[in-house]
Amino acid sequence: MVSPHGERVQKERLLIVEDDDQFAELLVTYLGPHGFEVSRVASGDVGATRILEAQPDLVILDLMLPGANGLDVLRRVRAGYAGAILMLTASQSEADHVAGLELGADDFVIKPIEPRVLLARIRTRLRRRGGARAAEPPSLLDVGPIHIDVATRDVRIDEELVSLTSMEFDVLRMLATEAGSVVAREDLYTRILGIEYDGLDRGMDVHVSRLRKKLGHAGFDPSRIKSVRGVGYLLAYR
Repeated sequence: MVSPHGERVQKERLLIVEDDDQFAELLVTYLGPHGFEVSRVASGDVGATRILEAQPDLVILDLMLPGANGLDVLRRVRAGYAGAILMLTASQSEADHVAGLELGADDFVIKPIEPRVLLARIRTRLRRRGGARAAEPPSLLDVGPIHIDVATRDVRIDEELVSLTSMEFDVLRMLATEAGSVVAREDLYTRILGIEYDGLDRGMDVHVSRLRKKLGHAGFDPSRIKSVRGVGYLLAYR
C-alpha cells in the first residue's frame, strides 16, 4: 500500500480464526480492500499456533471452533501474544462473555454483525494499541512501584515486567495519568474502546479485575486500584 506522499506503508495484519467458510470469506473480501493484510484459519488449534508464530496486529477469534474453542485458544496464546483479540460469538450468554474477557479478550462482538461495524471496532482497537506510539514522544509514568513506559508499552513493578493485554495496558495508563483522581467509567469506554457506555456492560470491570490480579502477583497492593461506586476507578498514590 502506498501513502498519498508516495511512501510505502506496511499493511496491518489481521488473522481471522473462523470455521464458517461463508462468513470468513465475507470478512476477508470486505476487510482486505480497507488496507489490511488478512489471513484466515478454520480451527482453534491451528489458530493458536498461527497467532503465536505470526504475531498479527489483531486477531478476530470465533468462540465456537473445531479443534479448540475460542476460550481454549485464549488460554494458550494470551501470555505470548500482546496484540488485540476481538471475539466473535452468536452466544448471548453473559457467562461466555465474562469468561472471554477474564482470559484476556479485548472486546466481544455479537453475531450477526455488519462488516462495516466490525471494521470500525477493528480500527478502534488498532488505534488504541498503536496510535500512542506514533503520535506521542516516548514518556514514562511512575506511580509508586508501578513504572510505565508509554513508548514500548512495558509495565514493571519495581524491576519485574508485568505482561498485560493491550486493553489492560490502556486502562492502567489512563488510571496512572489521572493517579489520585477518579476516572469515570464512561471515559474509559469512550477513550479506550471508542464507544459510549450503555450503563449495563460489565466488561470494563472484568479488565480492571484482571489488572488488579496481575499487578498483585507482581507485588503491587491491588487495593490501590479502587472502585468508586457508580462513578469509576481511582489509582491511589499510596
